[in-house]
Amino acid sequence: MKFWKMHGLGNDYFVIDNRNEKISNAEAAKLARKLCKRRFSVGADGLLLASNSAEADVKMRIFNADGSEAEMCGNGIRCFAKYCYENNIVRKHELTVETLAGIKRTWLTLENDLVTSVRVDMGPPVLERSKIPMLGRGTCINEDLQVNGEKYEVTCLSVGNPHCVTFVDALENFPVQCVGPKIESHCLFPKKTNVEFVQVLNSNELKVRVWERGCGETLACGTGACAAVAAGNLFRKLGNKVRVHLLGGDLEVEYAEHLFLNGPAEKVFEGTLF
Repeated sequence: MKFWKMHGLGNDYFVIDNRNEKISNAEAAKLARKLCKRRFSVGADGLLLASNSAEADVKMRIFNADGSEAEMCGNGIRCFAKYCYENNIVRKHELTVETLAGIKRTWLTLENDLVTSVRVDMGPPVLERSKIPMLGRGTCINEDLQVNGEKYEVTCLSVGNPHCVTFVDALENFPVQCVGPKIESHCLFPKKTNVEFVQVLNSNELKVRVWERGCGETLACGTGACAAVAAGNLFRKLGNKVRVHLLGGDLEVEYAEHLFLNGPAEKVFEGTLF
């Protein structure tokens, strides 16, 4: 079984064509845990499977490093679109991808018939607690969250998957590794949550570190970048076009009713599983 190893700003994935359904649901979770284990295997943040779709050009299934299935992944879908184009699964400059978060439209930028970057319509952010999902009624905008005796002001939303955003003054020395897992597994989030720690540089720039659900801190997170921009817009901290600085590099996010994510996608190598 052939695979590609890919990354979007260091957020890395195995990508496999599973249109023949050779890998079952149970096997997919097990395979993700095995392959993504760093130092003991090839290592990655997740596994992406290409499947047939009755509604879109192709279907993307996303399995985190811990084997859990995710609804959506901004860096992953850019890698996935490049993989599908360059492997002749979908030879279109604009392709639709079915995900657990709905059908997403992508636009490919090509150079010498290779995909260099991908723009994704991530849809509108969802603030209703029940749809994030998060316990309680209404919305959670700039509310206090108690974590082991510490208080954090958070804004929670879904960008196809759950996010909890908190703004900080000095991101570089913030204890992400300590606070991130506690918020991820907080009892308010029945399916856990991704966590963004955000420093506003100016109205068009953010610095973001992300603790990803099922992965830990990653070098980049596309949905996390979108969640940070959406939350910043709620407080009128940001303009409509924002450059998001992550540990692995920069992403461009536009917010005009829908969130649009633009960034690179790269192939690292390809191999065969035996």
